[in-house]
Amino acid sequence: MTSGRSPDDGQHRESHEPASKELRSARQRLSLRGELALAALPTATILGMLALVEALTEQRLLFASLASSAFLIYLDPEHGANRLRALIGSQLLACVVGWICYSTLGGGYTSAGVALVITIVLMILWDLVHPPAVSTAMSFALRAGEASNLALFVLALGITVVLVVLQRVATWAIVRAGGAVSAHVPWRHH
Repeated sequence: MTSGRSPDDGQHRESHEPASKELRSARQRLSLRGELALAALPTATILGMLALVEALTEQRLLFASLASSAFLIYLDPEHGANRLRALIGSQLLACVVGWICYSTLGGGYTSAGVALVITIVLMILWDLVHPPAVSTAMSFALRAGEASNLALFVLALGITVVLVVLQRVATWAIVRAGGAVSAHVPWRHH
């Protein structure tokens, strides 16, 4: 659905909106060097988060969804699912839902399944669709041990939010710089 409207209710769904046609067109013309430059920022961000997680906790799986978020931000920083409202709202929602499911149902598949369903339904109802958040809910629901990582997750989410802003600036700068754009990229079909 490129219109961002639900066929059932006609409501505008901001988190379903792709980037503008002009930006998508410019991104399709980026050279390999331009693509690698855009990918460097999310890659460095995730490597930094991994180092932080390794130093502070043993809940490594908890941060895998933020790695997925970072790559989606690289792929299309202007997409509705990567807007700050959708990213922050869905990840915090998923964190809370997963934690509540773990607290009430214990860690396990039932808790993870309930967290998954509730998170998906709430993301759709509240127009906060950011797919990696589903993994966040499940990770909190499946939490191993008694260590609480809520504060660390919020810190890592904050780092990811900064990445959104930086990635938008980098995309704008690289697309605007004529040298990073090539007329033909072999693996892309126009």
